[in-house]
Amino acid sequence: MISVLLSWIYIVVTAFLVGFAVCSMIGRLLGYRVRDPVSITGTGLVTVTVYAQVFSLFYKVGAAANLLLVLACLATALVSWRQIGEVLSVSWRQKGAAWKLIMAVSIAVWCFCTSRGYMHYDSDLYHAQSIRWIEEYGIVKGLGNIHVRLAYNSSFFALSALYSLHFLGIRPLHAVNGLMALLLWTQVLPLFYSRKYRGERMLVTDFARLGALYYLTVIYSDVVAPASDYAIMCTVFFIVIKWLSLLESKEESVVPYALLCVAGVYAVTLKLTAGMILILLFKPVTMLLQPLDGRRRWRDIGVYLLMGLITVAPWLARTVILSGYLLYPFPALDIFPVDWKMDASAAARDAAEIKAYGRGVNNAELVELPLTAWMPAWFEALPALGKLFILADFVCLLLFCTMAVRAVFRKRESDRMHREYLLVLGAVAASYVFWQFSAPLLRYGYAYVLLVFTITAGILCDILIKYFDKRQKRDIIEKTAAVGAVLLWGFCAVKLVSLAGYIDTERDKPAYVWQQDYGKYPLESYEVNGVRFFYPKEGDRTGYERFPSLPRQTEIYFRGVSVDEGFWSKTKGMETNEDK
Repeated sequence: MISVLLSWIYIVVTAFLVGFAVCSMIGRLLGYRVRDPVSITGTGLVTVTVYAQVFSLFYKVGAAANLLLVLACLATALVSWRQIGEVLSVSWRQKGAAWKLIMAVSIAVWCFCTSRGYMHYDSDLYHAQSIRWIEEYGIVKGLGNIHVRLAYNSSFFALSALYSLHFLGIRPLHAVNGLMALLLWTQVLPLFYSRKYRGERMLVTDFARLGALYYLTVIYSDVVAPASDYAIMCTVFFIVIKWLSLLESKEESVVPYALLCVAGVYAVTLKLTAGMILILLFKPVTMLLQPLDGRRRWRDIGVYLLMGLITVAPWLARTVILSGYLLYPFPALDIFPVDWKMDASAAARDAAEIKAYGRGVNNAELVELPLTAWMPAWFEALPALGKLFILADFVCLLLFCTMAVRAVFRKRESDRMHREYLLVLGAVAASYVFWQFSAPLLRYGYAYVLLVFTITAGILCDILIKYFDKRQKRDIIEKTAAVGAVLLWGFCAVKLVSLAGYIDTERDKPAYVWQQDYGKYPLESYEVNGVRFFYPKEGDRTGYERFPSLPRQTEIYFRGVSVDEGFWSKTKGMETNEDK
């Protein structure tokens, strides 16, 4: 726990200072000041992730990358210490004693959960090795040719490599997921300390917070693992909650919405399946295209486009270098004539395996099965609550279509807020549909599954409350709010009992100083071009310590004489050997 806490302090301080510098630049360019420390820290995490990816294109992500980061943070602190102090002091004074106590307890609990728990199967299969490759080499051409999953280019791995701190000679840390869960928890807290349950109505944002609250109760035993699934779901929840909060605070500036869309681009670099969240772009784009004082805001549009490009470009570059394709595993996007390109058949089979696995088929040859052939068994395999969520989502999708058609033909000013809500619901619904028909493994799309029916419920609740308001039936609203409060606190009580039980079962693990390490497995090795590769005696997991490791012994073709020069695919390697 101590190592996790110290790691978090380092991550938060560096991310906040970097975020403050970026937000100050945004303030000068766009005339909008970001004051919320959590939003500033989130901005910093996005920026630091981009930085880690750019650095990896030229050198390994370790001591040098952290040194430059610290120097940049020191420069920001020296130049802007007065403004930083003002932001932090104002935020601290605005928070009551109850909030501070809850946050202290929350930090302790999430620190405990991040220090131990379930190390995701894929983390010991390839996450750990992907992070290690970034730490040791930065980027290697054709790395996917030695194992296809090493071509899965999540920007989260670059961020994890930066904050692993293994170069210090200590056990590699993997605490970023826990911190992202804690940051999301700060967005859930308003459910408990606001006045909504003393008579005021719930907002649509509160329903999204309920979805996030449930998700956090699902993953607290898993955030010890550096899996990108948790990072992307937390990011999507964060974006949606912030967006809804802006709508409900009547924010008229385009800046925060556009910045959240940049965060949406960042979400895509965490996991490609988040692409549909960019439907939210519709709002800032339409706002920016409307003339302001008789002039188009081309300069502002250029700034936002540049920010999005800077966010996504290093990720695209890394994908091309790792696999030879602009997007992996999509071999149809074959636009770069590089010699380290992975075989198209291998990439296509990998994509088929992901889909088949998500559908519960576990046979890539059956990926083209019709929906009616695989969905019944997939649905039956879901947990009881998962079945309930999916059924609720199907109903909500139908309701969304009805509400969307109504919004198109009924453009009254009084319905403006509902149209704004429907845009958010549309982005989430599109994300859900994409997830459902591609690789519908629950952990790949938990945020979409939860947000579809929670936001729909929030919109319906808002409509009913306005209906009762018009008829001066305030007592019904107050009774409904009271029932909602009872249900919320009942749910939290059940989850607190579950959390207490989990803490009791995990308290004997020796993770109070050092975070639980990656798994360790009996390995064997073989040499290729003087490089020793490890593979497991049984199974396919290798962990982090032995490097480089592969799930099985396989043929490896070097592009040159060393690892730095990269690897060829089997087809290219065999052709080259024949030429020799």
